[in-house]
Formats: sequence, C-alpha cells, structure tokens
Amino acid sequence: MRSITRVLVGLCALTILAAPVFAEEPGVSSDSGETSATSASGMPTESTADAGGGGELLPPNAKAGECYARVYTPPVYKTKQERVVKRAESGSVSIIPAKFETVQETVLVREAARRIEVIPATYEWEKEQVLVKPASTRLKEIPATYETVSEQILEKPGYTYWKKGTGPKQKLNNATGEIMCLVEVPPVYRTVTKQVVKTPAGVQEIDVPAQYATERKRVMKTPPTTREIEVPAEHKTVKVTKLVEPAKEIRHPIPAQYQTVAKTVMVEEAKMEWRPILCDTNMTKGNVQKLQKALKRAGYNPGKLDGVLGKQTQVAIKKFQAAHRLPTDAQVNLETAKALHISY
Repeated sequence: MRSITRVLVGLCALTILAAPVFAEEPGVSSDSGETSATSASGMPTESTADAGGGGELLPPNAKAGECYARVYTPPVYKTKQERVVKRAESGSVSIIPAKFETVQETVLVREAARRIEVIPATYEWEKEQVLVKPASTRLKEIPATYETVSEQILEKPGYTYWKKGTGPKQKLNNATGEIMCLVEVPPVYRTVTKQVVKTPAGVQEIDVPAQYATERKRVMKTPPTTREIEVPAEHKTVKVTKLVEPAKEIRHPIPAQYQTVAKTVMVEEAKMEWRPILCDTNMTKGNVQKLQKALKRAGYNPGKLDGVLGKQTQVAIKKFQAAHRLPTDAQVNLETAKALHISY
C-alpha cells in the first residue's frame, strides 16, 4: 500500500508541473473514465472521475514504475484555399430611343352638342303679415312682505340664595343666635324688536300677445322655362407627332468575378490527456545517457554525455521536438523517445 501511495503522490505532482502537448504511448487507452491499479497485496483499486477538461483525474491503465503527465493538446488548424465570389454576376443595359414623325391631321376640337337656353321667371310684389314675435308669457317677481314684532327674551334667569339675617321677630328657645334667610331674585327679561316674513316672495305669470309686421314679399308670377339649341361640332388641322418605332433595351451580361482566399479551419479540437514520460522515478543516469547519445546521433548537441538532464540537453530536446512536429516541452514523452529510436 505504501508503494501505491508514493506512485499516486508522484502522479499528482506531475499533473501540476507537466507542460502541454504530449504523445500517447500505444497500448495505453484513454477512452475510459476508469483507472485501475494493483496494490502490493494484489487487490485492484478503481477510481473514476471527470476532470472537467475532457480527461481522467488519474491516468487510465497505468503500469507500476511509470510516470505520467496530464497535458493539454491545442487544436489543430489548417489553411485551405477557397474560391469565393469577388463581384456577383451582373449586366449592363443599352437603351435605343423611340422614333417619331410629324404629320398633318384633322382632329375634333369640340363635339356637336345641344345648348340649353334658360328663360327666366317673372316676379311681382305682395303684402303679407309676418309674425315678428310669437305670443308668450313672462314671469313677474312679487317681493316678500315683512312686519315688525316685539318679543320678550330671557336675559338673566331668576335664582335664590341664602342671606344672613338679623334680629329675629320671634324668640326661640335654645337658639344659637345664627339667622339665615332664603332670598329669591326674579329673572330679568329684555324686549327685542325683529322683522318677520308676512307674505313670502313669489312670481306672477303675465300673457304677452304676439307681434306682427306688414312686409312686401316678392313672389313668382311665371316659373322659368328652357329651350334646346343645337351646337355643331368643330374640327381643326394640327401637326401630330406619331410613334414610328418604340424604344427598346439591349442587355449585356457581365460574368461574375472570383478570387481565391486562404481560410483557416480547425481539423482537430483541443483535448486533455495523460502521456507517459520519464521522471525522477525512471530518469536514471543510464537512461539520460541513452537520450543524449540519440540526440547527438540525430544532429542535436545535448552537451556532455554525463547522464544529467541539464539545460543544454533540454534545449536539444525542444529543438528535436519542434523539428519533427512532436509535442514540444522539456519532458521526454513516448513520441519523442520513439522518434529517437530509444526505449526504456
């Protein structure tokens, strides 16, 4: 179990640090979302997850002792030539004007007709009584009448009160000497004079007779009459322009013009995948020396053949990958190893 833990930790670290664009080793399938590994006790463990970028969370079908890097493969584009219309098909039009000629021709100026002559009516004057203003009624206002009356109104009501008295007229036994008398004060009235309605206001309807005027009226004595008078037609000789040949058009077609343009199209979409690489686990000094020798044989200077993956060796790897259109990075992926004819 400890060996499995170390492998998983190494794989997680490589997932973070791996550079994009690696080739996939044959025999390693990435079309399944399951990762299967065998523990030290011989019991299989499975992990299934979606990384959100189209790849597995862990390398599928991993082998013990191998390292993998999760890489992004960018989309692949190609440029193709396409023939497009530069100017659409059209045409031009030539117009041949119409032909005319002038001739003498007798034309009808005014048709024959009948004219109606009106004989006016005759009138005379008559006298007539005309109603100027019709009979009607009018309303006459009768004002209200008033009278003055006097009225006693209470100004102050009467009341009683106790008043201390003196000198009793009758001798009482066991008297204390205190005498109280109840005094009555009469009410006070005031006379008020006011006007009151004797007869209320009203209206009286009065008849107004109609008014007439004598007017002179013009009346028809004989009504108007008509008679028909024949009016002959009128003709005139004039110059007339006649159409000999109508105008016409001649169309000249202009063919379409084309041009060839370069168009970039995507032939393969971007994807995320796991690729086997050499890492600290399997990048031994001997394997690095094999790599350096293969690079040197291919014409790329890796520096000293010391089995150390130094800067010059990494530069040589990138140049080789770029020249052979391999995934370009500082890692030694399976496609780069195959191109160099080396195996680990």
